[in-house]
Amino acid sequence: MRHIVLTTAAFSLIASVALAQNLPAQSGPQNPAVKAVHDNNSAMPVAGANSFTMGEARSQIEAKGYTHVAKLKKDKSGVWRGMAMKDGASGPISVDYQGNVN
Repeated sequence: MRHIVLTTAAFSLIASVALAQNLPAQSGPQNPAVKAVHDNNSAMPVAGANSFTMGEARSQIEAKGYTHVAKLKKDKSGVWRGMAMKDGASGPISVDYQGNVN
C-alpha cells in the first residue's frame, strides 16, 4: 500500500513539473515596487501612513513642475496637502504615501 501511495505521489510531482514548464513566463510586475518620480500610479491621493517629511513632499511636488509650494500640512489620511502654482495658475496640491502628486 505504501508503494502505491509513494508511486502516485512521484507521478503527480513529475506531471506538475512538466505542466509548469509549458506555462508562459510573467512579463513583469503590474505594480512596480519603485516608480519613477514623474509617474503616478493613482489619479487620486491614496490614504496611508506617510513617512515623507515636509521637505520631501515639497521636493516631490517641485519635481512635477510646480512652484511656490505653500501651506503644506499632513491630513488625518496621511496625505500632504497644500497650494502650489503651475503654468501661472495656483491651486490645491497633494502628495500621498506612494509619492503620487495630484
